[in-house]
Amino acid sequence: METRLDEIAEGIYRISTFVPEAAPPAGFTFNQFLISAEEPLLFHTGMRSLFPAVSAAVRRVVPLERLRWVAFGHVEADECGAMNEFLNAAPRAEVAHSTVGCLVSVNDLADRPPRPMADGETLDLGGKQVRRQVRNINTPHVPHGWDAHVLFEETTRTLFCGDLFTHVGNGPAVTEGDLVEPALDSEQMFRQISCLTATTASLRSLADLQPRTLAVMHGSSFHGDGARALTALADGLEARFGPEADFVAQPSVLAGPHP
Repeated sequence: METRLDEIAEGIYRISTFVPEAAPPAGFTFNQFLISAEEPLLFHTGMRSLFPAVSAAVRRVVPLERLRWVAFGHVEADECGAMNEFLNAAPRAEVAHSTVGCLVSVNDLADRPPRPMADGETLDLGGKQVRRQVRNINTPHVPHGWDAHVLFEETTRTLFCGDLFTHVGNGPAVTEGDLVEPALDSEQMFRQISCLTATTASLRSLADLQPRTLAVMHGSSFHGDGARALTALADGLEARFGPEADFVAQPSVLAGPHP
């Protein structure tokens, strides 16, 4: 497996590992995002098996021991499996997660006490020339997980949207093309969304942020009119999977092992 490193917005790097057997025949990418700042933040850690490759990519941008924050959208192996490996490698690092997520999972799972974040709370990452600040936005059960949340980096207007816009294949690191139809096709394949009404409401609320970059965990990231893409995804989900749609639910299928 090859792990790529690409800058998708100023000072924000996508670390991507393509796993062909994860969702054949197209394959699947597992992406992490590093914000280079005075207090660097890693969003997603990858599974424990990916720690050597992901940590090597982090070192290409900042010394691993300087990593200050580890965050993720919700508790799941591909989001936080290597959490403790990063905490061990970076002595000052803390996990920053939603308050609910800390209470129900991370307080017990993390080797060091996490930093619980309230809805709307900001985390100042510092920076001498360009100051970085991320805002926590709780999105319970969107697309799944009681503890789910996203982060919004306010300087570059980058939305770290976790599993939202998930799609298969190994496309470019960042695209200005359509991600909505690929995301809808992938939802039909995986059936990952747990509550459609909560998801569409959250998508329309996130559109109010007017993001310029969407940092997508599985697939290409997006640069352009993020508000339009979020609204179009909400509309598409309602049209394809809502109560008036002809869609017949099938069991969720995720073929092939994770790395």
